[in-house]
Amino acid sequence: MTVEVFRAQSEQDREELFRFRYAVYVEEMGRYRRIADHQGRRLVEPEDAHSILYGAREDGQVVGTSRLTLGADRFSPRQIDQYSLGPFLSEVPARLMAIGERLMLAPHLRGSTVRSKLRDLALEDIEAGGVRLVFGNCEPHLLSMNLSAGGRTYAERNVNSEEAGYLIPLVFLDGDTNALAAAIGSLDRNGRPCLPPSIRAALAESDSVSSASLMAPGEYWAHVEAALERLDQEDLHAFAGLDPSETRECISRSNIIECAPGDRVLKEGGSSHNLFLVLEGNLEVRHHGRLVNVLGPGDVFGEMAFLLELPRQSDVYAATPGVRILSLSDGTLHKLMSEEPTLAAKLLLNISRMLCGRLIKANAAAEV
Repeated sequence: MTVEVFRAQSEQDREELFRFRYAVYVEEMGRYRRIADHQGRRLVEPEDAHSILYGAREDGQVVGTSRLTLGADRFSPRQIDQYSLGPFLSEVPARLMAIGERLMLAPHLRGSTVRSKLRDLALEDIEAGGVRLVFGNCEPHLLSMNLSAGGRTYAERNVNSEEAGYLIPLVFLDGDTNALAAAIGSLDRNGRPCLPPSIRAALAESDSVSSASLMAPGEYWAHVEAALERLDQEDLHAFAGLDPSETRECISRSNIIECAPGDRVLKEGGSSHNLFLVLEGNLEVRHHGRLVNVLGPGDVFGEMAFLLELPRQSDVYAATPGVRILSLSDGTLHKLMSEEPTLAAKLLLNISRMLCGRLIKANAAAEV
């Protein structure tokens, strides 16, 4: 069936979107339980009253939604705090900014072109409103896709919310920097248009995320290679025994993410299937709140969801300062398994050995 996208014009449209949000965010993902209308099976937020709501229908049923809040219509206190908008609002007219949120699709359409259709519809309103900066966020497994689409990480630290989960703030620039400077009206000492400090900082390289999409060719690989060299001191890690060219294939579309103590990187019940490798620091694995494992450099996590295509089985928290993890694209790894089976077998054998070692340690601890 063909999927059509639309702007919510009627109260019926809006109610259908609120019920779809509830089905996905609350029932499927276990989020926003505190603010959801459980009796009406709706997820409605204060921002919905003054934002543009978009939807997608397939065979008469809502299968996707998103929301655009224009700065000209005001941002909520939650949005200003979550997206660290204070410095921007002090230097950039709010009418030049917008926030795109709550982009979600039905499970069978995730990874499809419907996501792009919803974004294209929102882009029409962004351009019509003269917006130059669009803020958003994403989970780690969607980071490569968003960076490839032109997004940039900018926040000093990522979002860690009980309701929303672990999210990475992003900013998208509509048009070039010269047009943005002219629209803002900020001038340098010589009277020429220039970008204010908040924008220059946002466009600079982020310390919290390293990605091939943000770095010059070869720079990201050198960054990863330096991190992996430190893992060679471990008895075993995911890329042990692989030569540099094989490792490069495995880490295609990967990202290095720096986490702060207390950040919940994975949420029990989450639907993402990407795999993570610990580069530095320690993380705690908790099941129903009970500590079940501590991870260190060289360890992998998220393997159950990746291998069995199941929801996340545990929460994973950064436990020490300076935690750095390598997020591996599940799509890249599955492609590797079909096109490079010998290489995939080496990687999966390493992961299997690590899982066996983890089970041995767990059994030994249980016998003590």
